[in-house]
Amino acid sequence: MADPKKKDFGGLDDIPTTVGDEPPVDLDALAEEAAELDQAAADAGTEGVLLAELETARAERDDMRDRFMRALADAENSRKRGERDRREAEQYGGSKLARDLLPVYDHLSRALASASAEQRETSKALIEGVELTLRELLNIFNKHGIKRIAPERGERFDPQLHQAMFEAPVPGTRAGDIIEVMAEGFVLHERLLRPAQVGVSSMPAA
Repeated sequence: MADPKKKDFGGLDDIPTTVGDEPPVDLDALAEEAAELDQAAADAGTEGVLLAELETARAERDDMRDRFMRALADAENSRKRGERDRREAEQYGGSKLARDLLPVYDHLSRALASASAEQRETSKALIEGVELTLRELLNIFNKHGIKRIAPERGERFDPQLHQAMFEAPVPGTRAGDIIEVMAEGFVLHERLLRPAQVGVSSMPAA
């Protein structure tokens, strides 16, 4: 006779697969969830690497842009310096030659100033030749930007343009007045070639 307390199991299907009321564990779902977590971690790592590379690329870009701007500024400064040097060479390259020609002007001017009326009459052709030479020399000076500094008696002494060769107390003048012009001065464009040589009054104030 069978024991009523014992339960017979007819096969494997009759073996209980759960404990209490807990649902069965889905191993496939667990595996899929784990794969998703691994992928998320991989994506997060990739994103971090990409952000780091992006920051590095930005830093390199900023550095290259700064170098380019510096190189551009240096090139522009070099161009301006070259243009300035070329212009100065064109304007003032003949300064030494111009200075060497000034005594020629002085000698021709003194020769004409010292010629008497009789000499002008008897040596008319010679005087005209000297005058023509002097005019041509002045034309050449003007063509190359050389201008005369020709002060008159009574003008005020300007140390930027005049050189005082002597001082003398001349009645009827004020201290600092030009009382005699010994030699004219010249400028080449804006550069002084030679100051005008003058005498200056030292007359004390009344």
